[in-house]
Amino acid sequence: MALPTITVSPSAAVQAYRRVDSGAFSATGSGADFGGTLQRAVEGAVDANREAEAKTMQAIAGNGSITDVVTAVAKAELALQTTVAVRDRVVQAYQDIMKMPI
Repeated sequence: MALPTITVSPSAAVQAYRRVDSGAFSATGSGADFGGTLQRAVEGAVDANREAEAKTMQAIAGNGSITDVVTAVAKAELALQTTVAVRDRVVQAYQDIMKMPI
């Protein structure tokens, strides 16, 4: 499973701005909230890791190709790096908010 692609169309952005401006802000936009998107991304990273492990085991058993193993491991590594980058940004945002004067 690949990481989900988040696409924002100009019309969706305009509608979101209108909802915020009118005070009818909803965290859910077109059926997907940030938490759900984040959860799907993490699940995608876990799935990529499982796929890399499966391909590695197949290669060790002599049934897989080294190209498949390298590709799967590279995808898993990229997913992990993305997850860590998002986590770091969330932690930094939280720390910035906590530093704000009341």
